[in-house]
Amino acid sequence: MKQGCFLSVGVGCALLACGALAQSQSPSDAEKYPSKPIRAIVPSSAGGVNDVLARLLGAKMSERWGQQVVADLRPGAGGIIGSEVVAKAAPDGYTILVVAGGYAFNTLLYSKLPYDTFKDFERVTIVAFAPNVLVVHPSLPVHSVRELIALAKARPGTLNYASSGVGTSSYLSAELFLRLADVKILHVPYKGAGASTNAVISGEAPIIFSGPSNVLPFLEAKRLRALGVTAPKRMSIIPAVPAISETLPGYEVQGFYGVLVPAKTPRPIIDKLRGEIVRILNLPDVRDRLLALGFLPVGNSPEEFTAYVQSEIVKWGKTFKELGIKPES
Repeated sequence: MKQGCFLSVGVGCALLACGALAQSQSPSDAEKYPSKPIRAIVPSSAGGVNDVLARLLGAKMSERWGQQVVADLRPGAGGIIGSEVVAKAAPDGYTILVVAGGYAFNTLLYSKLPYDTFKDFERVTIVAFAPNVLVVHPSLPVHSVRELIALAKARPGTLNYASSGVGTSSYLSAELFLRLADVKILHVPYKGAGASTNAVISGEAPIIFSGPSNVLPFLEAKRLRALGVTAPKRMSIIPAVPAISETLPGYEVQGFYGVLVPAKTPRPIIDKLRGEIVRILNLPDVRDRLLALGFLPVGNSPEEFTAYVQSEIVKWGKTFKELGIKPES
């Protein structure tokens, strides 16, 4: 069996049991899939949440299929750059897109996208849900959400927060926080979760909302300080860290991570790809590792994935109006 490389994945609360064929493919092609390496487009930088999921899923996928899953990182523009690559790729299952929540939110944040969010992709499955953790550099003199709000009010417009780009869950977590807390903290976008988290670790920026897997090692090493989680209640992996909603009632942000393929990819290939991802998520070692990192494994159907994205667009569309966030041209 060939030694495969890790797949980097972009990003219902339980594992769930499960288009038309492209003219250029036949059922026998789907049966043989995959017969060559798969390119996984990851529209974010290395070292982020997507990269963690990559290492957990990619090795297992390569071992099972005997084909490499080659990660191709295309960070920038809130995931748009990498998404456009996949939208224009051949619908044969050998180019897949691994995304986070920005896939859904970008349709609200940009009046023009170089692809159609629904028509240019087939949704395979949501891999996992995950909240973010509000962390600060230890040099910032705050130890709670309440203290951060007080400092921001005392020094309006002088603090800044890092994010992995407009439209990402880190950005939305921060913007909703600023609105509910009625404070002003400046936004500094970076090309991906890895770059933005590293900026806070180095002290370049003092504040970030980042995935648990990104920050847990640095919390333990006391290189970052956690103030709150964006989940509706405390997380078992960091029970001493309160939910932000304990200070700001109604606050909640959950990120999602999923896999897409180009539109018109044959349904048998979609089903085979999804089946392999679900198999991996059901492996005890993988599931335990995901839960320990703050992920909630999913593995739902393409139809459920589509319905979830549609519901997120409706929900956040209302929130964006309340926040005064308007689409960029």
